[in-house]
Amino acid sequence: MSRRPRASLGRVLDDLGATLLDVVREGPDDGREVGGLVIHDPLEEAVYPPCALVLGVGLAQEADVVALLRRLGEQDAAGLVVREPVPATPAVLEAARASGVALLGLSRGATWAQLAALLRTVLAEGDVGVDDAESLGGLPSGDLFAVANAVAALLDAPVTIEDRSSRVLAFSVRQDEADDPRVETVLGRRVPERYARILTERGVFRDLYRSTDPVRVDPIPIDGEARTLPRVAIAVRAGDEVLGSIWAVMDVPLDDRRVDALRDAATLTALHLLRVRAGSDVRRRVRTDLLSTALEGGTGAREALERLGLGRQAVVVLGVTARADDGERSAAGDVVEASVRERLSDAFALHLQSAHPASAVALVGDVAYGLLPCGPDGEDRAGRIARAFADKVGRRSSVVAAVGPVAPDVRGVARSREVVDRVLRVLRASDPYRGPGTEPGGGLRVARFSDVQAASLVLELRDLVAARGDEIAGPLARLLEYDAEHGAGLVATLRAWLDAFGDVPAAAAAEFVHPNTFRYRLRRVGQVSGIDLDDPEARFAAMLQLRVMLSV
Repeated sequence: MSRRPRASLGRVLDDLGATLLDVVREGPDDGREVGGLVIHDPLEEAVYPPCALVLGVGLAQEADVVALLRRLGEQDAAGLVVREPVPATPAVLEAARASGVALLGLSRGATWAQLAALLRTVLAEGDVGVDDAESLGGLPSGDLFAVANAVAALLDAPVTIEDRSSRVLAFSVRQDEADDPRVETVLGRRVPERYARILTERGVFRDLYRSTDPVRVDPIPIDGEARTLPRVAIAVRAGDEVLGSIWAVMDVPLDDRRVDALRDAATLTALHLLRVRAGSDVRRRVRTDLLSTALEGGTGAREALERLGLGRQAVVVLGVTARADDGERSAAGDVVEASVRERLSDAFALHLQSAHPASAVALVGDVAYGLLPCGPDGEDRAGRIARAFADKVGRRSSVVAAVGPVAPDVRGVARSREVVDRVLRVLRASDPYRGPGTEPGGGLRVARFSDVQAASLVLELRDLVAARGDEIAGPLARLLEYDAEHGAGLVATLRAWLDAFGDVPAAAAAEFVHPNTFRYRLRRVGQVSGIDLDDPEARFAAMLQLRVMLSV
């Protein structure tokens, strides 16, 4: 495996220009590889990869843009994107010239999230993959944007390549020549729901996926008397499997030449889509193997971290997984479906990439582990990032996240992973942890080891008891035997009293009985078991047995 070069700034502008980006001032060299994407945060010192492309979210004042351009010039950044209207004053333009940083404007109507997603699609072609020499049909293997541009040139029309769910995989230049729905499709990375519904009702998707010929799509009403431009689409197939489709905005008759061009384009696109699928699987496996090796420690850990680009800096290990709901359990018990795990891992990888472009995420078992480069406050920052992710994916998803201690070296990575595993075990236990930091209506969702140390020790004591086959003995055994014979509920009475720290009214309320009834039962606990409830050692022993022995 070898690394393919990342896209250059010029390539980014070719693919996203006119639709998303306007050049305010060119840089001295648009041919350099873009080393990564960084979202500017004025409250936090960013770590810039070489030749970074920086998103200046929230920058609107001349002084702020000038100051950031100067700083980016010192960091050898490739470009800065600012929301239009860009304050292109003489001072700003001079700062861009002096820094050697290209100044770009984000088009009105586009969001930062849309731009970031599209940029990552273009830049991701430089991840672990095949050698550049490999090509299909004269185009770089798996480069769907190059395919879209080639098809657009053949048809003389703006083109999108979409998957079976109408998500945009790539698009050609000249999208500004199309209509508003096409621009909305490109920005949102999928066909808007209202248009997809009309296409479905008209039977367009049915005809498209049944036929090997191009399908003509008549204009669709937009607002009032306005209509979309006509389109031509053709399904992209690999044997009997439909991989996606090609859509061209064409207001000219579909002659034989264009029909043949579309058929050839569909065949070529199928090869590239299959290569993308295979390459994605290979990259995922390679990254998972490298990260697994780094997390386990041992002789290959240092080399694995070097290949991940994390060999010379401190990192924090994070772990994210989902509690298995009843509807998600498999025959193995609490193993969440593979598709759920993969979606969670992909979302976590995207989230960490926005926090630090050099971060690495891979799915190992049912846990998505992340390595986040960090500074002295790394554990605190990682905790904030993990909480933001848990909030982002939603409270209904049962996602839990663990933050390990800062790992200054290779051996520290393995230790940090061990801590993460211990924390995750507490967070996704069948009886969710409800200690400090517990959220209303549920257990703790994001934690460090200091948050759950006591609960972790209890779980490990349960393991020890189960491994040795210890049985309950002494006063608690006598209570259990008495309850089994008489159904007296004395064990529940003892547990409620201990949990309430001896507060009889609170314990009685928890057991839904009158305080006098509870006091009588508590006296029976002492009489039957022989426990001296005034002795702190006896109380601790009883509580420990209840927490550990009765949960095995």
